[in-house]
Amino acid sequence: MSKKDYYEILGVAKNANQEEIKKAYRKLAMKYHPDRNPGNKEAEKKFKELNDMYEILKDDSKRAAYDRYGDAAVGNGSTGASHGFQSGFSDDFSDFADVFSNIFGSGFGASTRGARKKSNAIRGSDLRYNLSISLEEAYHGKKYTIKYKTGVKCELCGGTGSTNKSAYTSCLACGGTGAIRAQQGFFTVETTCRTCNGTGSVIKDPCKSCHGQGRIEKEKSIAVSIPVGVEDETKIRVSGEGEAGLKGGHSGDLYIFISIKKHTIFERKNNDLYCDLPIKFTTAVLGGKVEVPCINGTTAILSVPAGTQFGSQFRLAGKGMPIMKSNNIFGDLYVKAALETPINLTSRQKELLEEFEKESSTGSSPESESFFQRVKNFWGDKKDK
Repeated sequence: MSKKDYYEILGVAKNANQEEIKKAYRKLAMKYHPDRNPGNKEAEKKFKELNDMYEILKDDSKRAAYDRYGDAAVGNGSTGASHGFQSGFSDDFSDFADVFSNIFGSGFGASTRGARKKSNAIRGSDLRYNLSISLEEAYHGKKYTIKYKTGVKCELCGGTGSTNKSAYTSCLACGGTGAIRAQQGFFTVETTCRTCNGTGSVIKDPCKSCHGQGRIEKEKSIAVSIPVGVEDETKIRVSGEGEAGLKGGHSGDLYIFISIKKHTIFERKNNDLYCDLPIKFTTAVLGGKVEVPCINGTTAILSVPAGTQFGSQFRLAGKGMPIMKSNNIFGDLYVKAALETPINLTSRQKELLEEFEKESSTGSSPESESFFQRVKNFWGDKKDK
């Protein structure tokens, strides 16, 4: 195999770039890997030779020498280093790990370089707290005291998990490396030690209160400030108020997710508010002034022009929601006229309305007149046809 053309064996052109060469090499390396071909000496031989070939082609200077002089320039396809199975990966371990993570899974890492001892400290988990507030509270802002259960630092051992607050001993299961090694064919695969969780050390004399965990479950109470103008689905981060860390690790964070309850009068869209305002029939016809409720608890005066139609919309500037992190800047309030038809009329009221109908002239009801004229034209066209 080493006497053949390297590019031909990999199935790439001689001007192939490094990415193309690496891709072709990985494909063949997985095909001839010994664990996929147990007991196949020929596959093992091809795998080793592929390894040597890739060592040459991935190195620009070695590749240039091979392209010019062939096998003679590179020692008949060997790298000049030890011809043991692992030698071809010693200079570019990342390629090795990329290829064989597909075979062994994500647990395969830099095992041939030795396990690395991890820090004892483990950061605590982040927590989520859902807080539902009213639209008025979002307008004014509010301070809340929230209570939740979480793991807090054990006071007896100071969060160390040890009775004497310092006595740690090397983990016997992994020899203090934090990893367990297992032989698989030609490779040594390492996994995180379950006894010490990869820290390489265990507590010699566990705390009786937290049983060596360094934290206990307890209800926690903190005060949080909801900012003025907060929007629905806003996320507020409170640093260090999550779960306590282990073995001196930092605490996680608390994330407060805000949801705003549906309001009986107002609908919010960004920083603007919308509402339907019932308007008396006479006010809509003759015009007048009406009071409009505002989210801040006050009222505003709206001038309704004569002849206001159902669905007409009016804008009250600055009467909406405050904009977060702004200096007294507010959205607007949009009011939609909802004309109210009178009910339970007296005889006199009915007489007046009938007189009004008789006295009505063309043009006093433009929308209905226009509609019925279009209907008349439509049916007239139908008859002509």
